[in-house]
Amino acid sequence: MSASLLPATEGFFLETDDRRRFCLFHAVAGNVRCRGAILYVPPFGEEMNKSRRMVALQAKALAEQGFAVLLMDLFGCGDSEGECQDASWDQWKNDLGFAFSWLRQRCDVPVSLLGLRLGALLALDFMRDEIHPVHQLVLWQPVLHGQQFLTQFFRLRLASDLLTKNSPQTGATQDIRQSLNTGDIVEIAGYEISSKLTAPIDALKATDFLPQNIAVHWCEIQRERTATLPLARQKTIDFWRQHQLALHMHQIEGPEFWATQEISVCPALIELTTKLLGAAPA
Repeated sequence: MSASLLPATEGFFLETDDRRRFCLFHAVAGNVRCRGAILYVPPFGEEMNKSRRMVALQAKALAEQGFAVLLMDLFGCGDSEGECQDASWDQWKNDLGFAFSWLRQRCDVPVSLLGLRLGALLALDFMRDEIHPVHQLVLWQPVLHGQQFLTQFFRLRLASDLLTKNSPQTGATQDIRQSLNTGDIVEIAGYEISSKLTAPIDALKATDFLPQNIAVHWCEIQRERTATLPLARQKTIDFWRQHQLALHMHQIEGPEFWATQEISVCPALIELTTKLLGAAPA
């Protein structure tokens, strides 16, 4: 295939109402009709960095099948402007709004969301405003409880303190929350954060959201595929189905690429996601 017919990747800074966000746009190949567009909603912290190769491969696979894909670094993350300590949850939702509008103007096709981990919870919250018409929603290993996610994240700080001080653990995750709630900036695993970001996350659960009239594909990645899911995840699935969401559950065996020590990918997830998005009418 000639170079002119291959999917093209364009890096640029998207102007918002608060400085610029770095984006990568994966256009479809020159001889392929654009069938739709995908806005990727990234996870937080090192999960975002660990996932970059996997997401790039997914974007390439989708572009080859006729889907334009936009990857954005949210405010204070990656190569975007701003400091993480100044980031807020609402600001991140605004970032998605700018990215969504840019995709609609650039491609003039239906736009779907692909959210990974905390990005899945962010995508659900973004949709709640019902300002932007999302075509489909794909959730990769979604975070279901913001409070639980932050507790696990805070434990990185406790583990680091234990190692560097070579002394018994004296703090707890509630102490970190207290520091944040009194206005302190807290550094955890190299990321400085404030309550502007953590307080809204703490309050969110996936069951707060009931996306109606839209196909929701939940992709659960397991190192060894089992017939049953953890109880908390099964409860969320049951809750959504009781409320008649168009939920499609998919279990995939593969590495937890957002958390593995070495950079890894899950080819089965790429294949499945490409198939799911490609099967739906544009």
